[in-house]
Amino acid sequence: MNPLMAPDRAATAEVADVVVADVGVPAGGVLLRLGASRYAVAMGDVAEVAPVPGLTRVPGAPLWLAGVANWRGRMLPVLDLRPLLAAETLPLPGSARLVVLARDGVVAGVVAEAVPGVYDGELADPAPPPPTLTADAASLVLGQVADRSGPIAVLDAWAVLMLRERVDRRRHVS
Repeated sequence: MNPLMAPDRAATAEVADVVVADVGVPAGGVLLRLGASRYAVAMGDVAEVAPVPGLTRVPGAPLWLAGVANWRGRMLPVLDLRPLLAAETLPLPGSARLVVLARDGVVAGVVAEAVPGVYDGELADPAPPPPTLTADAASLVLGQVADRSGPIAVLDAWAVLMLRERVDRRRHVS
């Protein structure tokens, strides 16, 4: 058992690829590959990284709402940000992962084509995002940082979680 991991999360680690230990909020973030680009989301907003579970599509949902999944006995909305980020949307490869974001009691999963690692630098003060972003992409990106492999767009986890406000929740009666 990992001594840095809370005892109640020990079983979780066996199922998940990565579980963020409750040892404070580390700097940096988790790297995601979406389309041809790399994105980072702050480590403190990531609850878990795991294989993509089976999804149930939601009829009439926007394209970026991939579906819902059972996550620890709760219904988890699962988002595919690629349409909003103007990234090419191909079938998810075997390397695909679910990055579960959580803040202030709001939880959602984001599918990524891959999670290649972590960005160890600071994400709090990124350079401005490129002016060529679409309006949807600009609403989800705080800015950009870079490492030896090139630019990394910094996702605004709260903006991603608040996409739920764009979904029509009214029940449709026939």
